[in-house]
Amino acid sequence: MRGALEAVLMVADEPVTAAALARATGEQPDEVDLLLRELAGEYDEQGRGFELREVGGGWRVYSRADHADVVEAFLLDGQTAKLTQAALETLAIVAYRQPVSRARVSAVRGVSVDGVMRTLLTRGLVCEAGVEATSGATLYRTTEEFLQRMGLDSLEDLPPLAPFLPDEVSVEDLEPAEVLAGSAPAGAGEAAAGDGPVEQAPELSDNGGSDPAHPPSDPQQNPQQTEDQS
Repeated sequence: MRGALEAVLMVADEPVTAAALARATGEQPDEVDLLLRELAGEYDEQGRGFELREVGGGWRVYSRADHADVVEAFLLDGQTAKLTQAALETLAIVAYRQPVSRARVSAVRGVSVDGVMRTLLTRGLVCEAGVEATSGATLYRTTEEFLQRMGLDSLEDLPPLAPFLPDEVSVEDLEPAEVLAGSAPAGAGEAAAGDGPVEQAPELSDNGGSDPAHPPSDPQQNPQQTEDQS
């Protein structure tokens, strides 16, 4: 029975659930789950070059992290296959803020992320997750492929964000997450900063007020003011 499970896991290119393995072997799911955990423990005790992990809702064989440098050298063999620093930063923002728009990610990083986001989409690490309720901007989230690559079972396994924030910033200080269209709370009519195009606020009058009785000065008559405001 253990040999049969190992044979299936060796040819699987994605995590396989205990239920799927049970159907393939004709055993009970509980029995299969127990055997999988025993196999994972045995591989760890024996220090094998591979390990059996429960990730993405299923089980999959991975090379052991102790030999990552050798595996990396073999797979790359002079090629550059790693994500760039910009891609890693963008992926981290999506992972912790999802669902999130490109505009929000760009606001966090301070630069445009259009090209980087396309790379992450091509590699299957992120995908579209609907549109934002107030701005209509496309939202993005991480994928099952992301969980598999990171060796995570779910997003709850991500390390806590608080220890990585500056001392003067807390998790509560971060902007609220964007909301999917159709699930916005009642009365939520204003778009948060960075959500996408929003209606521009009226310009202030010369005396600093916003009273309609004191309209703003003509930009053509005061070009310097227009430049400052832009």
